[in-house]
Amino acid sequence: MTNPEFSPDIEAIRSIDAVPVILRMVKHLTGMRFAAVARVTESHWVACAVDDSIDFGLQPGGELVLESTICHEIRQHKQPVIFGKASEHPVFSLHHTPKTYGLESYISIPIVKSNGDFFGTLCAIDSLAANVEEPAIAQTLTLFAQLIAMNLDSQRHLQATKTALDTANELGRLREQFIAVLGHDLRTPLSAIRMSADLLETKTEDKRSLKLLSAIRKSSLRMGVLIENILDFARGRLGGGIPVQRQVVDDLQQTLLLTLEEVQASHPHATLIHALDVPTGVYCDALRVSQLLSNLLGNAVTHGSTTAPIILNAYSENNDFVIALTNQGTPIPDELMPLLFEPFSRSEAGQRYEGLGLGLYIASQIASAHNGTLSVTSDLESGTRFVARFPAQFKWA
Repeated sequence: MTNPEFSPDIEAIRSIDAVPVILRMVKHLTGMRFAAVARVTESHWVACAVDDSIDFGLQPGGELVLESTICHEIRQHKQPVIFGKASEHPVFSLHHTPKTYGLESYISIPIVKSNGDFFGTLCAIDSLAANVEEPAIAQTLTLFAQLIAMNLDSQRHLQATKTALDTANELGRLREQFIAVLGHDLRTPLSAIRMSADLLETKTEDKRSLKLLSAIRKSSLRMGVLIENILDFARGRLGGGIPVQRQVVDDLQQTLLLTLEEVQASHPHATLIHALDVPTGVYCDALRVSQLLSNLLGNAVTHGSTTAPIILNAYSENNDFVIALTNQGTPIPDELMPLLFEPFSRSEAGQRYEGLGLGLYIASQIASAHNGTLSVTSDLESGTRFVARFPAQFKWA
């Protein structure tokens, strides 16, 4: 039975989409057959996530006697421990842990949060020897451990921010500045993860490895979008709206087509139908309009029917530029409508949701920054239809 004290830690690790992929990559890179993320405290060693091909016997929530593990020592010195052949190692040939568990190869990387708190370890073990002492392996696993720590920090900070938004209006400016700082600090380790995936891709032709690397890249891209949404939210609240840089754009249609292709590539099973008739000379911030469309498409893919197409129309109407997106599926409940374009509010009506609920808020802010509107209608017969509208032409005074 799982110790309830550690249920939040197990759930926090379970909620990180990249963890299963990371564990598979750890096994592949090290050649070892057991990998895990462990929560390690001064009194407990608890498995939070496990990928086990040797029937070691641990499941999430399972515990080992703390003193029987090397992680107990790592918690104190916060340094990686790596050996590929315990029986010939000058230190670990005599160590009690390899003898207790019949280990020949071992690697364990500390997971340390941004405030210096030690969470636990990313580790792998095997009863067989393994070539794990190459520096590139330790460096890659260290990046994976940083990614896990970064997610844990993000969960903690975002929950704190949500609470602050609900209960302390007078602290709004400070909490949103904190979000902006958080977004900037997340970018550096995220870039390292992307670069590591790119580097590994050049060194393997194995189809399974390439698939895992693709999954890591997709997770990092999703995280990148999340960071940018957080930053846009902070900028919008701090500066009175999301900033836009408008100019006369002659190729907005091509920009929208590229956005459509990117979303289609990320969601190959979705059916996207479009009819674009975009005029030249649209006075807008093309990148922000692309972001608006991307957010609307992402919302439609996530919450719409998986069997019906998503229909996109873009056109000019009475000197306005219009983007209209329609998807089928369960209508949006009436009680959720007033909250739909508010941040962090997607679950207010008891709806299951993914992400922070910032996408529609940011889309509405982009429309507003263009002196326009974003509206929605939703019913069972016509589906859910979002319409963004703003003045298309620059009018000289």
